Amino acid sequence: MSSSGAVSRYEDHHERLWADVPAGVCPPDMRARLAFLLDHAPPGARVLDVGCGEGWFAAALARADRGAVGIDLAEEPLRRAREREPGLGLDLRRVSAHGEWPLADASFDAVWAGETIEHVADTAGVLSEVRRVLRPGGALVLSTPAHDPLTRLALGVSGRAFAAHFDPRSDHLRFYTRRTLAALLDDFRFELVRTRSIGGPPGARRTLLAAARRMRF
Repeated sequence: MSSSGAVSRYEDHHERLWADVPAGVCPPDMRARLAFLLDHAPPGARVLDVGCGEGWFAAALARADRGAVGIDLAEEPLRRAREREPGLGLDLRRVSAHGEWPLADASFDAVWAGETIEHVADTAGVLSEVRRVLRPGGALVLSTPAHDPLTRLALGVSGRAFAAHFDPRSDHLRFYTRRTLAALLDDFRFELVRTRSIGGPPGARRTLLAAARRMRF
């Protein structure tokens, strides 16, 4: 199969995934995740929302005096976002899973990737694009499912929990801890990496938050 054919099938797969997702479901832990994002994207900042889905965060950024552009591999969630927020004039764009995003170099003050990086097959490609579109010193802010110590312990002792969590049919392709996520961002020349976990009991949080700065050189 040609590379273009493989990319097309990958993008079609994302469209099919969205066909099974009910419309209008607010993202989990949105209030805490949005507060974390706004802490790293001051008023007036231009923010790229990678994997924006139905545009919940792009809409919140627009209302909070941030300029937002949302990108996603699938058209269905973008259609839903435009339908839900017709008055905001959201800038939402479908992009290809292959090659550069149609965005200028160093054109964003911050990049937000909410519950996205765990779905990415080409992590290196996506982080390279994030670096390209971020201005020097710009912020990468993201969230991904947490794998705190008690969560890892539970997965180790329960065969059923392990099988469900690492189901090969799941659309989650990567699994991060604070340490592995920080090491990944360091590899791609991000600095001042800060992480914390939210949601759920101590030691078994649901969501891992991270913020880092693109190195200036």
